[in-house]
Amino acid sequence: MNPEQQIAPASVPEQGSSTAQPGRMVSRSEIQTEKSLAEFLVQMDSYAPIIPEALTDYYLAQAGFECTDVRIKRLLALATQKFISDVATDAFQYNRIRQQASKDKKFLNKDRKTVLNMEDLTAALAEYGVNIKKPEYFS
Repeated sequence: MNPEQQIAPASVPEQGSSTAQPGRMVSRSEIQTEKSLAEFLVQMDSYAPIIPEALTDYYLAQAGFECTDVRIKRLLALATQKFISDVATDAFQYNRIRQQASKDKKFLNKDRKTVLNMEDLTAALAEYGVNIKKPEYFS
């Protein structure tokens, strides 16, 4: 039998375990997952995300989300930070693709700075299901 498939009785629950039930057999992979989750939550106590907690609290309150656990708020701030980072990276890639296409048509200028354009941001956000449309008076 594969060591990962071996089962242990769940009569002695792990620390912080919410899935352990008396008489239920728990696999080692589930125990390892719970241990990893517990370690991650302990690390969230000392982690300070880039997005300030006041800003996170404000937008969570605007959305109607109430939670007193700081670790959960930090986890949401971390997920937001990752989302923003992914969108910015994708927008940068769209910008580089557009610049490569325009080099064929225009003169080569190596001193150009990269600027975040709405066109690149719109394309990057479209990958994540967020549609941005400019108001008609900007068209």
